[in-house]
Amino acid sequence: MKGKFITFEGSEGCGKSTQSKFLYQYLKRKGFKVVYLREPGGTKVSEKIRKILLDSKNDSITPMAEMLLYMAARAQVVNEIIAPALKKGKIVICDRFLDSTIAYQGYGLGIDIVLIECLGEFVTSSISPDLTIFLDLPLRKGLRYRQYTKDRIEKRSLVYHSRVLKGYLKLARSEPKRIKIVKVYKDKNKTQSEIRELVGRFLK
Repeated sequence: MKGKFITFEGSEGCGKSTQSKFLYQYLKRKGFKVVYLREPGGTKVSEKIRKILLDSKNDSITPMAEMLLYMAARAQVVNEIIAPALKKGKIVICDRFLDSTIAYQGYGLGIDIVLIECLGEFVTSSISPDLTIFLDLPLRKGLRYRQYTKDRIEKRSLVYHSRVLKGYLKLARSEPKRIKIVKVYKDKNKTQSEIRELVGRFLK
């Protein structure tokens, strides 16, 4: 039996981490075998790469090096955790995946999208999400939530983050069956309720 791979995407401050953890806890209570991960991260090696990528002092990282570091972290977590869990029939919930690299390093930094997709297919062993939940929150509102604790990526300009958001929306339009847009409400429980309803239909 093949498991199910669910990813969460969105621009800064949209609440991905909170909502993905809520869903993980909910599905566990329902008796599902669930694995929760964040990207970059999830393994010892990937977490070390995460520190390099998000450290605001590392402002000399080139766009290409940045993209390749994300891919390296992804290759490790896919091989070590995601692929084995899916083979065992588990549900894998991941806070960010390849769509993030396409949006942030592709549309955001201008790296060739086809190159990112080809590398992505290679490092993931062609594993892709069965369902992606894109949390839709106005850009300025999300960045306000992050104003006191900004990492290296979050510190980039509004123009950059606008390109990222447009990239995400373009991805959502191109893959409407996989990528589902969920509006972010002020009430976190309301947002979660919509996510649970969507995931419930997906798992049936």
